[in-house]
Amino acid sequence: MNDLVRQHTALCDSDLEWLHLLVSEWQLLSDLSFADLVLWVPTLDGTRYVSVAQMRPNTGPTSYQNDMVGHLVPRGRRPMLDAALDEGRIVREGDPEWREEVPVRVESIPVRRDGRVLGVIARNTNLLTVRTPSRLELTYLQSASDLAQMIANGAFPFPGQQVDMDASPRAGDGLIRLDADGIVQYASPNALSAYHRLGLAADLVGHHLGETTAQLAPSRGPVDESLAKLASGWAPREFEVEGNDGVIQLRAIPLKPKGNHIGSLVLLRDVTELRRRERELITKDATIREIHHRVKNNLQTVAALLRLQARRIGSAEGREALEEAVRRVGSIAIVHETLSQNLDERVEFDEIADRVLAMVAEISPGRVAGRRTGRFGILDAEVATPLSMVLTELLQNAMEHGFGPGERGTVEVTAMRSGTRRDARLLISVQDDGRGLPEGFDPQRAGNLGLQIVRTLVEGEMGGTFDMVPASGQGTRVVLDIPVRAEKG
Repeated sequence: MNDLVRQHTALCDSDLEWLHLLVSEWQLLSDLSFADLVLWVPTLDGTRYVSVAQMRPNTGPTSYQNDMVGHLVPRGRRPMLDAALDEGRIVREGDPEWREEVPVRVESIPVRRDGRVLGVIARNTNLLTVRTPSRLELTYLQSASDLAQMIANGAFPFPGQQVDMDASPRAGDGLIRLDADGIVQYASPNALSAYHRLGLAADLVGHHLGETTAQLAPSRGPVDESLAKLASGWAPREFEVEGNDGVIQLRAIPLKPKGNHIGSLVLLRDVTELRRRERELITKDATIREIHHRVKNNLQTVAALLRLQARRIGSAEGREALEEAVRRVGSIAIVHETLSQNLDERVEFDEIADRVLAMVAEISPGRVAGRRTGRFGILDAEVATPLSMVLTELLQNAMEHGFGPGERGTVEVTAMRSGTRRDARLLISVQDDGRGLPEGFDPQRAGNLGLQIVRTLVEGEMGGTFDMVPASGQGTRVVLDIPVRAEKG
């Protein structure tokens, strides 16, 4: 719609915003009218109309099999459009049109804003299935007529009341028509069922909706008074009411077709099961976070016990093995600590990498500085946990075997994302400027327990590749290529 309006018309941005607000609301008008809606706007030179939006009803057959958006019609070809635009009134005169052997009643509704007519809504009703209307259909049609008059007067949609039609109740979910005093004149079967879910034992017709709703909701002191006013439909509001283990979502629409308040429409939907599932998900998320928190605490306890045991061992080799185990357990604990603070099983790995780097740097025999460049991004837990262990082993290996006591040096971790959303990959390098690899060293066969762990995790668990090569100039460079899930852009 933006492109069509800016290309063909003289409307300003504020006018365009009003049309967007109208289009966000007009599914209601279409459903209540049982009719298709097409929004026509005069072109810049005033000789034609361009259709910028279209809506089909959920409550009846369509009048247009094809998409009308983008069509241009010369002025004069459709006199009802001209009359609505020039005279600023709803035009209903004229005989039905025949489209593909289907009779269609056409009406034109001017779209007014700040006293100016911006365009015209063509309301097209398929008359092929017309029959004697029921009480529900009569209420729909009367409500549609009131809304159409409000559009023609510039009183609908309501400024500042942007509605999410996917989340808001629709006419078919449940509809209540109130008079000017808030007394229920009509309640659809779905609306009545929703109120029965709240605990209503009687009919709604003839009762004050605000007072009835406040009585069904749990007593909350002053809130009851405001709830009664909201449910009376005096202001355009959307709210929820919970009672008797049921939850209904309501949307109030004041009706002022001639400027005076004549009543209200209240659309409502039973969202009991939806809210129950949401609460279950919240409980599940909280439980998962608590599990991660407890796992982190248990791992820290294990690390403390290993550290205590290491102090009691006289063998230097045994003590060193236990200290390595402490760091391995610690790297896993860092991941679980991060997961305990998130709502899903994905973590921002850059913080984890920095903490692992700082943890390993503390045990360096020399004066080795560690730094990270690039970003790992957000990773799934099943990748983050083994990757934290791999990073711990590689950093520990670089600092212990690349530098002697008192030697200065640098270990740099570089991370880069590559590939497409379907084939996203994480490229990681760990490079030091230390002694380098021993003569004839084969990283795929040789190596200590740490390198064996790295190979197993990278190739077996994460499905990636691992290589260790001499760095350009001096030192050693380890390269990892790991498949990951793409970040949401």
